[in-house]
Amino acid sequence: MTEFNTRLVHGPAQNDNQTGAVNVPIYTSTTYRYPKIGAAVQYDYGRSGNPTRQYLEDQLAALEHGTRGLALSSGMAAIHTALAIFKAGDHIIVGDQIYGGTFRLLNQFFERWGLSATPVDTRDPAAIERAIQPNTKAVYFEPVTNPLLQVTSIAAVAKVAKKHDLLTIVDNTFLSPYLCQPLPLGADIVIHSATKYLAGHSDVSAGAVITNDEKLGDRLYFVQNALGAVLSPEDSNLVRRGLQTLSVRMDRQQANVKAIIAHLQPLPAVKKIYYPGLFGQPGYETLSSQAKGAGGVLSIELADDVDAVKFVDSLQLFQLAVSLGSVESLVELPSKMSHAELSPAEQLKAGITPGLIRLAVGIEDQRDLIADLDQALAKAV
Repeated sequence: MTEFNTRLVHGPAQNDNQTGAVNVPIYTSTTYRYPKIGAAVQYDYGRSGNPTRQYLEDQLAALEHGTRGLALSSGMAAIHTALAIFKAGDHIIVGDQIYGGTFRLLNQFFERWGLSATPVDTRDPAAIERAIQPNTKAVYFEPVTNPLLQVTSIAAVAKVAKKHDLLTIVDNTFLSPYLCQPLPLGADIVIHSATKYLAGHSDVSAGAVITNDEKLGDRLYFVQNALGAVLSPEDSNLVRRGLQTLSVRMDRQQANVKAIIAHLQPLPAVKKIYYPGLFGQPGYETLSSQAKGAGGVLSIELADDVDAVKFVDSLQLFQLAVSLGSVESLVELPSKMSHAELSPAEQLKAGITPGLIRLAVGIEDQRDLIADLDQALAKAV
């Protein structure tokens, strides 16, 4: 069983199901009986291990070409777990366009215990090298950023990191293991907000951490077990079920994105489109070298005479909501939502204009999605 789509449907066998059920059972027990004093057991307490969660963790590791996978209660719990392997006095380099929750965790939580971070444009390997300090331990970044979809070469970052004996930590949420597998490209740790593409239905909060290094796996497991932010058996099953249709959903989402772009490109109401999956777009060559596609998120910049607030408020099929990667289409106005804490000057410096719109495209009929965008544009011009 070697092909990716087969491994999505059939995870590694756990060899504990004697009923013939085609799906792994949901084990709700929080404790497990010892056959006798001193007996070696695989499971003893739900926080430390659960057969349903183990199935998902093994499957995630296999999909990412890792040796150890961990399932956490949210994407932020996964990020926390990866960063908690560092100690006071350590320093890490982070992408300057990382997720806002990651930025907050670093600057309002980990900074208090002495972990420092320097933001850099990770598209520039020389900038990474210039930021390295004697106590630097890792480089943390997203290969495709939000919402401008800037693309960083995983292999280029990993090359610099290995030269200086640093870990490479990649948040692969935007691409998923279907489109990109960072570990074979040189990464040491991969993170997912499994709430997004992996689960895919806006009905479960989950995170994942995967590594191909056994010692790193032990360190990460220690944090998972010690902090206890584990994924429940019921939610582990939901993510497992979502994974089975990951490639089918992403194929449809990407097809819908390309149809939407083809429709919007000629319109005077749309000034610019951000999507590195398009030939000629910034980052296209880098993305093509490490991924099979750019995913289901695109951003558009509306013309100056289009009211962005009126546009998003007029959409009917695209729902005004945060998140991405699900079966339904969502829309976000970064200047008023994800980046609202920045001043107008800071927003412009970060490339966030008042007319920038982020679309997380679902699996609906592309004709309906295009019609919805058209009617909203007509009202907003």
